[in-house]
Amino acid sequence: QVQLVESGGGLVQTGDSLRLSCAASGRTASSYFMGWFRQAPGKEREFVAAISLRGETTDYPDSVKGRFTISRDNAKNTVYLQLNRLKPKDTAVYFCAARLAANANYYSSLSYDYWGQGTQVTVSS
Repeated sequence: QVQLVESGGGLVQTGDSLRLSCAASGRTASSYFMGWFRQAPGKEREFVAAISLRGETTDYPDSVKGRFTISRDNAKNTVYLQLNRLKPKDTAVYFCAARLAANANYYSSLSYDYWGQGTQVTVSS
């Protein structure tokens, strides 16, 4: 089992950047495939980024590709999400998630076994 704690959210302006962190404790984070999701009020949870065990493979939806970057430091048991050129439509609670299964639909929240509590990102226009 692993516990996840996100941090780094805040209130920023359009075009600004943020770096979110997800600290893992318990079972070694390097055992898990990791992802980031976000959820805006009244909307479903949306896939934002995924990363493989050693960080060699990443993927993003078109809505954030080229602006967001996921990375991981297994020595620190931490996963990061760099958010650049933020837009008001990026406003949401951002969650990190962990899964054990390698062959899973990584852009579906149903594939993940553990979740953090979320961190709020608000982008003003």
